[in-house]
Amino acid sequence: MYGAPHLVSDVMTGTVATVGRRAPFTEIVHLMRGWEISALPVIEDEGRVVGVVSEADLLPPAREFPDEPDAGRPVPRGPVDAARAGALVAGDLMSSPAVTVRADATLAEAARLMAREGVKRLPVVDDADLLAGVLSRADLLKVFLRDDEDIAEEVRREIAPFLFPPPSSAVRVEVRDGVVTLSGRVCDTALVPVAARLVRAVEGVVDVEFDLAHAGATP
Repeated sequence: MYGAPHLVSDVMTGTVATVGRRAPFTEIVHLMRGWEISALPVIEDEGRVVGVVSEADLLPPAREFPDEPDAGRPVPRGPVDAARAGALVAGDLMSSPAVTVRADATLAEAARLMAREGVKRLPVVDDADLLAGVLSRADLLKVFLRDDEDIAEEVRREIAPFLFPPPSSAVRVEVRDGVVTLSGRVCDTALVPVAARLVRAVEGVVDVEFDLAHAGATP
Protein backbone atom coordinates (compact mmCIF):
# COMPACT_ATOMS: atom_id res chain seq x y z
CA MET A 1 0.00 0.00 0.00
CA TYR A 2 2.70 2.45 0.95
CA GLY A 3 6.00 3.20 -0.80
CA ALA A 4 8.91 0.97 0.14
CA PRO A 5 11.47 2.63 2.43
CA HIS A 6 14.83 3.57 1.03
CA LEU A 7 17.59 1.05 1.58
CA VAL A 8 21.24 1.51 2.43
CA SER A 9 22.11 0.48 -1.13
CA ASP A 10 20.15 3.49 -2.44
CA VAL A 11 22.42 6.11 -0.86
CA MET A 12 25.69 4.44 0.12
CA THR A 13 29.02 5.40 -1.41
CA GLY A 14 30.21 2.55 -3.59
CA THR A 15 33.80 3.67 -4.17
CA VAL A 16 35.61 3.06 -0.90
CA ALA A 17 39.14 3.65 0.36
CA THR A 18 40.35 0.67 2.38
CA VAL A 19 43.50 -0.64 4.03
CA GLY A 20 44.84 -4.06 4.89
CA ARG A 21 45.93 -5.20 8.33
CA ARG A 22 49.58 -4.33 7.60
CA ALA A 23 48.94 -0.77 6.37
CA PRO A 24 51.27 1.56 8.32
CA PHE A 25 50.17 4.52 10.39
CA THR A 26 51.37 7.09 7.86
CA GLU A 27 49.50 5.44 4.98
CA ILE A 28 46.29 5.51 7.01
CA VAL A 29 46.72 9.22 7.75
CA HIS A 30 47.45 10.05 4.09
CA LEU A 31 44.38 8.14 2.93
CA MET A 32 42.10 9.84 5.43
CA ARG A 33 43.40 13.25 4.41
CA GLY A 34 43.28 12.51 0.70
CA TRP A 35 39.74 11.12 0.78
CA GLU A 36 38.59 13.61 3.44
CA ILE A 37 37.11 10.86 5.59
CA SER A 38 37.27 10.04 9.29
CA ALA A 39 37.49 6.24 9.15
CA LEU A 40 38.71 3.41 6.93
CA PRO A 41 37.51 -0.20 6.70
CA VAL A 42 40.25 -2.76 7.24
CA ILE A 43 39.85 -5.71 4.89
CA GLU A 44 41.50 -9.03 4.17
CA ASP A 45 41.15 -11.90 1.71
CA GLU A 46 38.67 -10.96 -1.06
CA GLY A 47 37.24 -7.98 0.75
CA ARG A 48 36.01 -9.28 4.10
CA VAL A 49 35.78 -6.46 6.64
CA VAL A 50 37.75 -7.30 9.78
CA GLY A 51 37.78 -3.92 11.47
CA VAL A 52 37.63 -0.15 11.16
CA VAL A 53 40.35 2.36 11.93
CA SER A 54 39.14 5.86 12.73
CA GLU A 55 40.66 9.23 13.55
CA ALA A 56 40.05 8.49 17.21
CA ASP A 57 42.19 5.36 16.89
CA LEU A 58 45.09 7.51 15.69
CA LEU A 59 45.03 9.74 18.76
CA PRO A 60 46.72 8.83 22.04
CA PRO A 61 44.66 8.83 25.24
CA ALA A 62 44.51 12.20 27.00
CA ARG A 63 46.13 10.62 30.05
CA GLU A 64 49.43 10.60 28.12
CA PHE A 65 49.41 14.39 28.51
CA PRO A 66 48.20 14.84 32.12
CA ASP A 67 49.72 18.30 32.58
CA GLU A 68 48.34 19.81 29.40
CA PRO A 69 45.57 22.43 29.78
CA ASP A 70 43.34 20.46 27.43
CA ALA A 71 43.75 17.20 29.32
CA GLY A 72 40.67 15.08 28.84
CA ARG A 73 40.51 15.81 25.10
CA PRO A 74 42.21 13.75 22.35
CA VAL A 75 45.53 15.27 21.32
CA PRO A 76 47.17 14.58 17.92
CA ARG A 77 50.31 12.55 18.05
CA GLY A 78 53.39 14.77 18.26
CA PRO A 79 57.12 14.20 17.72
CA VAL A 80 57.41 12.20 20.95
CA ASP A 81 55.01 9.71 19.41
CA ALA A 82 56.73 9.47 16.04
CA ALA A 83 58.70 6.30 16.74
CA ARG A 84 55.72 4.48 18.14
CA ALA A 85 53.47 5.68 15.32
CA GLY A 86 55.93 4.34 12.76
CA ALA A 87 55.67 0.89 14.32
CA LEU A 88 51.90 0.80 14.32
CA VAL A 89 49.80 -0.76 11.59
CA ALA A 90 46.06 -0.91 10.91
CA GLY A 91 45.73 -4.28 12.62
CA ASP A 92 47.08 -2.76 15.85
CA LEU A 93 44.93 0.35 15.68
CA MET A 94 41.59 -0.85 14.37
CA SER A 95 38.39 -1.47 16.27
CA SER A 96 37.35 -5.07 15.76
CA PRO A 97 34.97 -6.68 15.04
CA ALA A 98 33.71 -3.98 12.73
CA VAL A 99 30.19 -2.62 13.10
CA THR A 100 28.70 -3.21 9.66
CA VAL A 101 25.33 -2.92 7.95
CA ARG A 102 23.78 -4.90 5.13
CA ALA A 103 23.08 -3.24 1.80
CA ASP A 104 19.41 -4.25 2.04
CA ALA A 105 18.88 -2.69 5.50
CA THR A 106 16.55 0.29 5.68
CA LEU A 107 17.97 3.74 6.36
CA ALA A 108 16.06 3.82 9.64
CA GLU A 109 17.79 0.61 10.74
CA ALA A 110 21.17 2.01 9.74
CA ALA A 111 20.53 5.28 11.60
CA ARG A 112 19.60 3.40 14.77
CA LEU A 113 22.74 1.28 14.48
CA MET A 114 24.93 4.38 14.11
CA ALA A 115 23.33 6.01 17.13
CA ARG A 116 23.58 2.87 19.27
CA GLU A 117 27.24 2.22 18.40
CA GLY A 118 28.29 5.88 18.39
CA VAL A 119 29.84 5.76 14.91
CA LYS A 120 29.70 8.17 11.97
CA ARG A 121 30.36 5.69 9.15
CA LEU A 122 29.35 2.08 8.56
CA PRO A 123 30.99 -0.37 6.17
CA VAL A 124 28.27 -1.89 4.00
CA VAL A 125 28.54 -5.62 3.36
CA ASP A 126 26.75 -7.96 0.97
CA ASP A 127 25.28 -11.39 1.62
CA ALA A 128 28.79 -12.88 1.59
CA ASP A 129 29.99 -10.31 4.17
CA LEU A 130 32.23 -8.68 1.57
CA LEU A 131 32.62 -4.92 1.43
CA ALA A 132 30.07 -3.32 -0.91
CA GLY A 133 30.35 0.34 0.11
CA VAL A 134 30.27 2.77 3.01
CA LEU A 135 27.34 4.60 4.57
CA SER A 136 27.99 7.95 6.29
CA ARG A 137 25.75 10.28 8.24
CA ALA A 138 25.79 12.58 5.22
CA ASP A 139 24.43 9.73 3.09
CA LEU A 140 21.48 9.35 5.46
CA LEU A 141 20.54 12.98 4.79
CA LYS A 142 20.29 12.40 1.05
CA VAL A 143 16.66 11.34 1.36
CA PHE A 144 15.81 14.87 2.50
CA LEU A 145 17.01 16.17 -0.85
CA ARG A 146 14.02 14.61 -2.61
CA ASP A 147 12.16 16.91 -4.94
CA ASP A 148 9.01 18.38 -3.37
CA GLU A 149 6.83 17.18 -6.23
CA ASP A 150 8.26 13.67 -5.88
CA ILE A 151 7.21 13.63 -2.22
CA ALA A 152 3.78 15.07 -3.07
CA GLU A 153 3.20 12.42 -5.71
CA GLU A 154 4.01 9.64 -3.25
CA VAL A 155 1.57 11.04 -0.67
CA ARG A 156 -1.13 11.48 -3.34
CA ARG A 157 -0.62 7.96 -4.64
CA GLU A 158 0.12 5.93 -1.52
CA ILE A 159 -1.64 7.63 1.40
CA ALA A 160 -4.36 10.19 0.62
CA PRO A 161 -6.66 8.00 -1.56
CA PHE A 162 -6.65 5.16 0.97
CA LEU A 163 -7.39 7.24 4.07
CA PHE A 164 -9.59 9.85 2.38
CA PRO A 165 -11.08 8.20 -0.71
CA PRO A 166 -13.00 10.35 -3.17
CA PRO A 167 -15.68 11.36 -3.85
CA SER A 168 -16.68 11.58 -0.17
CA SER A 169 -13.40 13.34 0.56
CA ALA A 170 -11.43 15.83 -1.53
CA VAL A 171 -7.85 16.32 -0.36
CA ARG A 172 -5.14 18.43 -1.96
CA VAL A 173 -1.48 17.64 -1.30
CA GLU A 174 1.18 20.32 -1.56
CA VAL A 175 4.83 20.19 -0.52
CA ARG A 176 7.21 23.06 0.02
CA ASP A 177 10.78 22.56 1.28
CA GLY A 178 9.81 19.11 2.53
CA VAL A 179 6.79 20.32 4.51
CA VAL A 180 3.62 18.54 3.39
CA THR A 181 0.28 20.32 3.60
CA LEU A 182 -3.00 18.41 3.27
CA SER A 183 -6.00 20.65 2.69
CA GLY A 184 -9.63 20.20 1.69
CA ARG A 185 -12.58 18.29 3.08
CA VAL A 186 -12.58 14.79 4.53
CA CYS A 187 -15.35 12.44 5.50
CA ASP A 188 -13.62 11.11 8.65
CA THR A 189 -11.49 13.62 10.59
CA ALA A 190 -10.59 10.89 13.10
CA LEU A 191 -8.12 9.61 10.50
CA VAL A 192 -6.11 12.85 10.50
CA PRO A 193 -3.67 11.67 13.25
CA VAL A 194 -3.15 8.45 11.28
CA ALA A 195 -2.41 10.50 8.17
CA ALA A 196 0.09 12.58 10.13
CA ARG A 197 2.04 9.49 11.20
CA LEU A 198 2.05 7.97 7.71
CA VAL A 199 3.05 11.19 5.95
CA ARG A 200 5.89 11.83 8.41
CA ALA A 201 7.15 8.33 7.63
CA VAL A 202 7.59 9.21 3.95
CA GLU A 203 11.29 9.69 3.32
CA GLY A 204 12.15 13.29 2.68
CA VAL A 205 9.27 14.72 4.69
CA VAL A 206 10.38 17.36 7.19
CA ASP A 207 6.94 18.05 8.72
CA VAL A 208 3.23 17.82 7.92
CA GLU A 209 0.48 20.42 8.27
CA PHE A 210 -3.28 20.15 7.87
CA ASP A 211 -6.01 22.50 6.70
CA LEU A 212 -8.86 20.00 6.67
CA ALA A 213 -12.56 20.34 7.41
CA HIS A 214 -15.24 17.72 7.83
CA ALA A 215 -16.98 17.03 4.54
CA GLY A 216 -20.35 17.58 6.17
CA ALA A 217 -19.45 20.94 7.69
CA THR A 218 -21.05 24.11 6.41
CA PRO A 219 -18.55 26.12 4.34
